[in-house]
Amino acid sequence: MLRGLFVTGTGTDIGKTVVSAALMHRFRPVAPLRYWKPIQTGIERDDDTETVRMLGGCAGRELFCAGVRLAGPVSPHLAAELSQTSIQIPELVGLIAGEPASTCWVVEGAGGVLVPLNENQFMVDLMVQLQLHVVVVASSGLGTINHTLLTLEALRSRSLQIAGVVMVGDRSSSNREAIESRGHINVLGELPRLPALAKDDLRRWATSELDPNGLLQVHFQ
Repeated sequence: MLRGLFVTGTGTDIGKTVVSAALMHRFRPVAPLRYWKPIQTGIERDDDTETVRMLGGCAGRELFCAGVRLAGPVSPHLAAELSQTSIQIPELVGLIAGEPASTCWVVEGAGGVLVPLNENQFMVDLMVQLQLHVVVVASSGLGTINHTLLTLEALRSRSLQIAGVVMVGDRSSSNREAIESRGHINVLGELPRLPALAKDDLRRWATSELDPNGLLQVHFQ
């Protein structure tokens, strides 16, 4: 059984990659971590693994680079179709089958939980196969209550365990309170809009404000 966390979001471009890098900073002292992006689309313009390497201050051994890499900033199922290929969950899971049992993972999904991978499977089906507890990255702004509660509902309907929520953007105490009380979940941190996002800025936030009560540490032990 894998140890670590799966980072998903309430949508695309929500901040999953930055939060993944922050988790690397926060829990590197606790366990041997590896970041993995199983599926990356739009690879010609974005490389989340490289972003985590830079923002997370990651050594080469902390990055697992194998996975589906497709052109086109579109949904995985469409990117695969345009590339005349298909995304198969067993093949993705097989990529990490030989990795040491001591490894703790920070796995980042593509888009949200119901992003299609192929004709009949979604990102959440990969999450079910990996059976990692899930961190949900959500916006702090208008609309986030609905999007976050829907995401939590979709995860729980598939018996996935949710480790908590990280909110990204300008602080909103009312939105945080609504998500925590109505979603029955802990908000693990509120990542502000950093003026110039850099490794040291993210490290300072992660080590002081991300999961200050240490609720996530159990997933890396």
